[in-house]
Amino acid sequence: MAIPTEAGRSILGVGAPPLLVADVGVENLIKDIDALLEFSLLRRVLAMTEINFSNSLIEAWWRCLKHQWLFLNTLDSVARVRKLVEFYVGEHNSKVPHSAFSGQTPDEMYFGTSAGVADQLAAAGAAARAARLRANREARCPVCA
Repeated sequence: MAIPTEAGRSILGVGAPPLLVADVGVENLIKDIDALLEFSLLRRVLAMTEINFSNSLIEAWWRCLKHQWLFLNTLDSVARVRKLVEFYVGEHNSKVPHSAFSGQTPDEMYFGTSAGVADQLAAAGAAARAARLRANREARCPVCA
């Protein structure tokens, strides 16, 4: 199996062994997996270590969906799970600001509807720091007063 790079070229040649692309999680670095790989045609490569791509971003998002939302609810039917996932995805995309987007939501980034959000957040942060500094300077302890 050849894995394409960003430029569309293969990083493995023709006839190269199939790859097991894994991250460095403990579930991937155990003796049983090592033994299986030793006697198989598979070759393990570590994402973001031995190759320059990874699915870690979607794995992190899926982990948040499961642990911060799904596992907190009753999962008694497929319809219920679908409804919960639909709600979470909608909230995540439309209401949760993302640091990689300078405080914009994924929808604001995708649709280009967030003119000035980064500037507004920077101004609000500066105002909050100034107010906190002022409050700290005005506060006096009983010993010093």
